[in-house]
Amino acid sequence: MRDKSSATLASPIAVGRETPAPAPAEGGASWRGTLLAGLGVLTFSGSFPGTVFAMEGFDPYLVAIGRAVVAVVAAVVFLLVARAPLLPPREHLWSYLVIAAGVVFGFPILSGLALDAGADTSHAAVVVGLLPAATAVCAVLRGGERPRPLFWAACALGALSITVFTVGRGGGHVTGADLLLVGALLSAAAGYTEGGRLARRTPGWRVISYALVVAAPLTVPLTVALALTTQVRPSAVSLAGFAYVGLISMFLGFIPWYAGLAKGGIARAGQTQLAQPLLTLLWAWLLLGEPFDPVTVAAALAVLVCVAVSQRTRS
Repeated sequence: MRDKSSATLASPIAVGRETPAPAPAEGGASWRGTLLAGLGVLTFSGSFPGTVFAMEGFDPYLVAIGRAVVAVVAAVVFLLVARAPLLPPREHLWSYLVIAAGVVFGFPILSGLALDAGADTSHAAVVVGLLPAATAVCAVLRGGERPRPLFWAACALGALSITVFTVGRGGGHVTGADLLLVGALLSAAAGYTEGGRLARRTPGWRVISYALVVAAPLTVPLTVALALTTQVRPSAVSLAGFAYVGLISMFLGFIPWYAGLAKGGIARAGQTQLAQPLLTLLWAWLLLGEPFDPVTVAAALAVLVCVAVSQRTRS
């Protein structure tokens, strides 16, 4: 009879198998999930500046689709080194298709088009601050989580702060770029929730790897076609931006992010992304020289307070 302790100690990366994981825990494990999710948010916060840099030399569609090709190369290397199957389990194929639709296609394409349509990095970052609220709703509908009333109060306050900021910056109305950003955050919320569910029993790096592999039959030929038919003006800056959104935003950042959602709870740990606007504002100021007014800073700080409140609640 096989020794259960040895099976428990076996690394899922080494043996290339999916291993069951317990439901999100309270206490220390929950806070570890928050820290892991926060690390993912830190990497995601550079996505908008990286996209702006990349679009200096590449078409917006090429940046949005091509980043997934850069990421899938890294994902295949990880799978080969771990001797894991290159294709996901058939019973979870639908979930990986949802993840691919949300985080491989939906969010990169729609957010890139919003930036190309005139939304500056600071504005886009704060609008996407609504993403944690959308993720929390998806966590209830799809993930079976039941946050407490205080959590929803903090979540609603963060969403209200973002909405007031968005309408105010748009002169009292919602712009076309705002609609693109809303579509982007809804796409990401679906992909985050489905990925967080799978990460409860599958390592986070394999979740994003399989989503990229599933999307590859579309992303690879589309990238080749776009590279041949659009104007390409590569430079050191645009290549660096492309590399960031491909390797960091599209792959490496998802490893701690999905692990954090699995350990801390999708709704609860997902609220750490309320901090992303403030971090992105800092990167935009440092790297792009974008000015930001006190209203922008106030909106970002308001949602940061909501993060702190939401993390003190339990499901």
